[in-house]
Amino acid sequence: MKTESTYLRFLAAAALAGQFVSAEPIAQINGNTYLSPYNGKNVTNVNGLVTAKGPSGIWIRSTAPDSDERSSESVYVFDRNFGKNLTVGDVIQLNGTVTEYRSSKAYVYLTEIINPKLVQKISSGSAATPRVIGKDTLSPPNKAFSALDNGDVFGVPNNVSLISVSNPTLVPRNYGMDFWESLSGELVTVKSAHALTKPNNYGDTWVVGDWKVTGLNSRGGLTTVDKDANPEAIIIGSPLDGSKNPAITRVGDTLGDITGIVSYSFGYYTILPLTALNVVKAIEPRLPPPTTLISSGDCSGLTVGSYNVENLWAGSAHLVNISDHIVNYLRSPNLIFVQEIQDNNGETNDAVVTANLTLTTLTSAISSIGGPEYEFVEIDPVDDKDGGAPGGNIRQAYLYNPDILQLRKPNFGASTEANEVLPGSELKYNPGRIEPQNPAWTASRKPLVAEFETLDGKNSFFTINVHFGSKGGSSSIEGDARPPVNGGVEDRQEQMELTADFVADILAEDKNANIVVAGDFNEFAFVEPLENFLAISNLRDMDEAANIPPLERYTYLFDMNSQELDHMYISQALKPKAQYEHVHINTWVTLAEQISDHDPSVAKLNVCKK
Repeated sequence: MKTESTYLRFLAAAALAGQFVSAEPIAQINGNTYLSPYNGKNVTNVNGLVTAKGPSGIWIRSTAPDSDERSSESVYVFDRNFGKNLTVGDVIQLNGTVTEYRSSKAYVYLTEIINPKLVQKISSGSAATPRVIGKDTLSPPNKAFSALDNGDVFGVPNNVSLISVSNPTLVPRNYGMDFWESLSGELVTVKSAHALTKPNNYGDTWVVGDWKVTGLNSRGGLTTVDKDANPEAIIIGSPLDGSKNPAITRVGDTLGDITGIVSYSFGYYTILPLTALNVVKAIEPRLPPPTTLISSGDCSGLTVGSYNVENLWAGSAHLVNISDHIVNYLRSPNLIFVQEIQDNNGETNDAVVTANLTLTTLTSAISSIGGPEYEFVEIDPVDDKDGGAPGGNIRQAYLYNPDILQLRKPNFGASTEANEVLPGSELKYNPGRIEPQNPAWTASRKPLVAEFETLDGKNSFFTINVHFGSKGGSSSIEGDARPPVNGGVEDRQEQMELTADFVADILAEDKNANIVVAGDFNEFAFVEPLENFLAISNLRDMDEAANIPPLERYTYLFDMNSQELDHMYISQALKPKAQYEHVHINTWVTLAEQISDHDPSVAKLNVCKK
């Protein structure tokens, strides 16, 4: 319940002769829903204490608070000139018009008072005391964002309702968005904050305070798990005094106390701090350790890596860093599934589709620092048909150590030729692509299928290197659409079913086949497309097989979450003694130090013929 003691202190400090009278108290203007019941109406004699000033307006807090925890006691007054002669601590009375503002129809509305007219300045010098979240307010809910998500923020279908249409009554004890909405415009303090992600390009940083959280991983981030994407987090936006938030913040850094105004901008509930964040204590160690998984050099312990190298071409500045990661952090796996290899001239949009120079440059860089002399396998896509950056022609590729492995019966398929599983669990093409002309793959990468074997020809295994359709077109997790739009989910559903069917065809020919499917799935393990993929393919999740704790399953940072878009799945034959590690070489570092937006992973598998 909202506490009244803070407001009573304001009244005492103001030393006013009598109680303020307001025709429309601020809590009544805000109401107990997302949209103000006064939207579009003029309001008069609104009393408020100025708690903060920004470049385009001021925030005022009610001088006559109520006891309804659903209705905010503060509101934003939008006018660039209105607050010029006002100071924090002034108690004022104003007239104006209530409006609901959003910069995009995908966002939630923000209640404001526009066209303000100062009736009188009642007093000056009152204390603008921030309300401490979790002490002077409720604690943020840590499971659900909105009642409109029907219990699953990742539910399929999504976008089945809109907050702006349903306008639900706030339940701030149960739902994260309702909680932050109930504090809209309020001056608050986050105690003992720590960073959940690195800042974006504007310095905005996701944090939690000293309240109860779920999903806390060992680094200090919050991991996305089934039906829980951590609504207790809040993003800290641009400081109101014009200072700049630090760009060097990392996941887990201690930031201390943060005071600012709760607002909503660019699709998220935000705290606009009074001044810039400060890293009080940097988390250690700065870098993760290398993988502990070392190849045995034979079929009993092959190492298999997977890495989305983020738009890599022969001239990429980060190519040398990728090679360093492969040798010194992944410890030169025997086989690497690589995603986002661009053609030889990168994003020059011409007829070039070959990537032999890109891959030769990468393998040469690896060998020059002590890694093996990898050979590579890939199939050129059709020009501009596989999505990604225009002109880049990204594709998947394999790097393999020829001292350990070789392609079994090489027979390269063309970019438009569909691979098949032939009788006796033979591939029509090795390597080949899965149904490349199926509409499911429009503007998306086609899976690259291959079969490798040890040099003695006695132990073989199938591989499928995937990079499924992107989440482009998704809405904010705190946006108007509920559940949030999961961009491209229908395409990924079809793509994963086609891939799973191919796996099922292999297992139909040989139930004991060794199969590894890995890469950038662009989806969470607990969302319908991947659940269907597992049901059809009958594969095993490597995280489960290797007993990776659920909160340590992450390879990517987005919004407030540490999350896993990159996965590895294996057939039952490979499960015994399977080992797996995520190497957090990109999620743990600063934005400037980040080489790819994905972390790589490494597995150790026994592929010996059973």
